Amino acid sequence: MTLGDKISKLRKEINYTQEQLATLLGVSRQAVSKWESNITFPETDKLIRMSELFDCSLDYLLKDAVETDDNGGRKEAENSSKKPFRERKSEKTVWGMPLWHIAVNARGFVALGLNARGVIAIGLKAKGIVSLGLLSLGLFSYGMLSLGLISIGIISMGILSAGTFSVGIFSMGAISLGILSYGAIAVGDFTVGALCIGRYFAMGDHARAMIAIGGTKATGSVFSKIGELTVQDIESIKELLDTTVPAYLNWAKEIMKKFIDLYII
Repeated sequence: MTLGDKISKLRKEINYTQEQLATLLGVSRQAVSKWESNITFPETDKLIRMSELFDCSLDYLLKDAVETDDNGGRKEAENSSKKPFRERKSEKTVWGMPLWHIAVNARGFVALGLNARGVIAIGLKAKGIVSLGLLSLGLFSYGMLSLGLISIGIISMGILSAGTFSVGIFSMGAISLGILSYGAIAVGDFTVGALCIGRYFAMGDHARAMIAIGGTKATGSVFSKIGELTVQDIESIKELLDTTVPAYLNWAKEIMKKFIDLYII
């Protein structure tokens, strides 16, 4: 098998077009076509780059190595240095980005790799609109360490956040920190949980806030109650929220008032 034959074979194995390979090597498509037709030969730096892209040795590319089969015939020596993982990408692109890309460093509308960037990104490090990874960043993000508009993870930060340790505007987790916070340990402006500490409102087994409602303990600077709430208690709490919560948190206050209404249904 000639050098040109090997380049053509390896290029097709990783699903590259001549144009895509040419772009990666910084040459024209016609140059790649001439290599594969054995009209011209690539320079040394291009051969080194191709050996990296194809996961093969320079010896394999340059030598016409052969060995004898069991019947005494000749057959080509297989390249033992090839790795099982190979880069893959779609030939179709939009705005220069492949529709899908699988690689160590993947970039595509759908990207899968150790480092992935795309509309949908899955990887050890993932960044995309929909993102899944150990370290994950995206509008919709899921991972061990997750940051996004909607974020789920062991350590999670986002507008809407859920996780073992969770930080967000709307936050839910074992340890939760947010404007509206729910968790075993909840800290924020308005909190609900087993142990909850709030600036304006807290409701849980142990509660501390301006308005505190507790199962066994309640510490409130404006209102506190242990046990069940009466209709009169709820009306008083809603009036106190109206007078104590600043205007910029009106949206959160209204959500909490709806929650209190549901409490007595």
